[in-house]
Amino acid sequence: MSTPTSFKDRWARRQDSAAARKAGKSKARTRFVTTPEPHTIGHFARGKQLMSGKFPFSGQLVEAPGRSIWDVAEDTPVMQADIHGSDWLDDLAAVGDARARDVAQIWVWDWIERHDDGSGPGWTPDLTGRRLMRWINHSDFLLRKRDETETGLFYRALARQAQFLAKRWPAAPTGRPRFEALTGMVHASLILDGMQVHADASVAALAADCDALIDSQGALPTRNPEELMEVCTLLLWAKSALIASDRAVPGPINWAIERAVPVLRALRHSDGGLARFHGGGRGIDGRLDQVLVGSGVRDVRNTGLAMGYARVMGARTSVIIDGAAPPQGDAARDAHASTLAFEMTSGRRPLIVNCGAGGNFGTDWRHAGRATASHSTVAIDGASSSRLDAAGLLTDGPGEVICDIKTLEDGTRLEMAHDGWKPTHGLTHARTLDITSDGRSVVGEDVLTALDRRDEVLFNKISKQQQVEGLAFSLRFHLHPEVDAQIDAGDGAVTMRLKSGETWIFHHDGGSLLNLSPSIYLESGRLRPRATQQVVLTARAMSYATRVRWSLSKAQDTPDSMRDLGSLGAEEVERGFGRD
Repeated sequence: MSTPTSFKDRWARRQDSAAARKAGKSKARTRFVTTPEPHTIGHFARGKQLMSGKFPFSGQLVEAPGRSIWDVAEDTPVMQADIHGSDWLDDLAAVGDARARDVAQIWVWDWIERHDDGSGPGWTPDLTGRRLMRWINHSDFLLRKRDETETGLFYRALARQAQFLAKRWPAAPTGRPRFEALTGMVHASLILDGMQVHADASVAALAADCDALIDSQGALPTRNPEELMEVCTLLLWAKSALIASDRAVPGPINWAIERAVPVLRALRHSDGGLARFHGGGRGIDGRLDQVLVGSGVRDVRNTGLAMGYARVMGARTSVIIDGAAPPQGDAARDAHASTLAFEMTSGRRPLIVNCGAGGNFGTDWRHAGRATASHSTVAIDGASSSRLDAAGLLTDGPGEVICDIKTLEDGTRLEMAHDGWKPTHGLTHARTLDITSDGRSVVGEDVLTALDRRDEVLFNKISKQQQVEGLAFSLRFHLHPEVDAQIDAGDGAVTMRLKSGETWIFHHDGGSLLNLSPSIYLESGRLRPRATQQVVLTARAMSYATRVRWSLSKAQDTPDSMRDLGSLGAEEVERGFGRD
């Protein structure tokens, strides 16, 4: 759990503690007025790990057989938020046998004994909302074979957390934390006897946040695809609770879901995962399918950008590009300097990726993952297209971003440009991508250009400051760790083989130096970053317009479609369970 640094953060934490202590003194008891049903998705493999005493949270693995999960939380502060949110209940419930139930019950009643008085780090609005939803959703699993005294303690703990949340949800930061707090409050107010007095206010607040934070196009200010999926998941849970309680679902909640789902569908690669941009990952396996199916929304976004991203499909090949300016203000806390970066997936196999968000691996990796060089696009050496300020906000980036989608006779063209280096180097980056309808070829052109006299003067000034003539830049294509890549020295190409059996060939126009260099894949749930490779073209901008052409094409002997049943299952089992 992060340590509050600003006065505002420290004051909010102090207010949380005071409200938690007050709630902990309450003798309120409650019961369920309707029978709750679980909505969350857990992972069998992670549940088995937890039962064996292996605790994979926040990019770390602690092996502590026989110890309580709360001992691990106390000894490992970085894990506290993940543990106190009680998401692990989903995983134990996915196992679902008597042993898993015993472990879940021991840990929940251990939390009650240690923290029900309002003590400990788990008393924040977002974590309390998350924890309440899990405890309520899995109450049948938790209360089975518990005696009257233990059941009473459980209900009293729910009531105390609901009372805390009723007072403190307005203090939750906007975005996903606020939605977690409010959705938890909606659940508690609708299903816990005696809490109905808070139902109207919490439902109205959730509806207001839907209007304020999800715009008319279904986008969040953070432009984080995974966050949009998680928020939409919360809204579907709230909607389900309202329907189960025979209450009308407010229009703004329904409209937010109807707006967001087509965006999520447009941000989905051909392998079923989300595009990884602005701090978001591919998402928990099964979560996106749950949202798309459970929403009942069938609309598909066919034109224009979705939350600032352009998605092009050619048969079984998907390309998703960041085609808008980065988030601004508070929404930029996890934003990346990824303008005009793209990801590419062939069938069920990612090929070109961005390095991803590295927050689970510490501050240094988090900062590295946000740099332009960690994305599949052009980067001027030593400079990102957006910069970080002292507060960690992404700022001073592109003021204008263009992204036009055009239909060709045999495919689709994306014409894009951004001016992120115009104030610092006098250069504008223009990028064109052509994707064929059969998905067998992507042809790209990247240009660094000075557009007017003022840009030319600045470009000349910066160039003269270098020890050698011109400005060095790199064009990077980060590869997924499952891609086997080799340089063909004979014709200056790179051969890339996927585990599906497909072979892709990278070519360039010969005006740049080609290298196959080490890279890193930052994946949520792993113990450490995964080693991978990147195709790098390096050159120097010597004039007012420097052009690089390249292509990615399936090898001629690679068929249009292939059976891909090999090791995908093993890869999915590994993902997110703390394995190395």
